[in-house]
Amino acid sequence: MNAERFELADVRAPRPVTSTSTVFEGRVWNVDSDDIDLGEAGRVTRDYVAHPGAVAIMALNDNDEVFLVHQYRHPVRSELWEPPAGLLDVEGEPLQAAAARELFEEADLVATTWHTLTDFYTTPGGSAEAIRIFLARGISDVSAAERFVREDEEADMVGRWVSLDDVLTAIARGKVACPTLLVGAFALDAARRARWATLRPADSTWLRD
Repeated sequence: MNAERFELADVRAPRPVTSTSTVFEGRVWNVDSDDIDLGEAGRVTRDYVAHPGAVAIMALNDNDEVFLVHQYRHPVRSELWEPPAGLLDVEGEPLQAAAARELFEEADLVATTWHTLTDFYTTPGGSAEAIRIFLARGISDVSAAERFVREDEEADMVGRWVSLDDVLTAIARGKVACPTLLVGAFALDAARRARWATLRPADSTWLRD
């Protein structure tokens, strides 16, 4: 028996929120509590991280290498290899502009060609965080005189070009665990195998909007 074909796609379908409150105010994000009307299923209360969202960049050079940064992440007490990324914390800033800013600030790189690679929710059961991952190509270095001065936990952040195949091998061996790197590497590999036919414009619509 053949299954009926359908388009696999998530649907933006918010349920009515009858009341909402902030139960914790943090330095970067808050925890909100919503009372939600599920219709026949009744009413429920859900607490979740109210997150502004983020962008990440898989910067790919002509040698099939991606640029990764090494950063300490305190909640997991680990130094992780990650693609350059950052919060959407500048009011009204377009997504691609935010990505270009983060690439400049964290990697000392600029790019001439941008595409949307993929979008994902990090923890949809408990956080509103959504991340758009861009593919950046046509990469060049920022001159030493123009580089951004990094501070706090980013002050000693180092970067390195790593072949995409080596990244995929490290994932398969359980050597790296940053979700943005895993999602970005798998999406980039799929796009490469499709000869880039699956890439979307940099200003593509975002499900979270």
